[in-house]
Amino acid sequence: MTSMDDKTRTELEAAAFRTLVEHLRKRSDVQNIDLMTLAGFCRNCLSKWYLAAAEEKGVTMDYAAARELIYGMPYEEWKAKHQSEATPEQKAAFVASHKHG
Repeated sequence: MTSMDDKTRTELEAAAFRTLVEHLRKRSDVQNIDLMTLAGFCRNCLSKWYLAAAEEKGVTMDYAAARELIYGMPYEEWKAKHQSEATPEQKAAFVASHKHG
């Protein structure tokens, strides 16, 4: 692996993060419950992590603002446009996936 300075590493990490967020915005068909079941995190988790990082750096932000940055719109708008009620199968898979961790 090529060594790199901290600034370059941070820039690459930020670019990868932006790509992940954009991908999740485009894949609004993928429900948060499915992300949680398969990957153990979802858009809300990313929002919480973003908020925690902002607070750590002394940046004033609330959860709604962090969510809007991740979702690309206010959460309630995203929810109305894209979120469906979880099916019994999704709920069961979610419960089963969290029994292991």
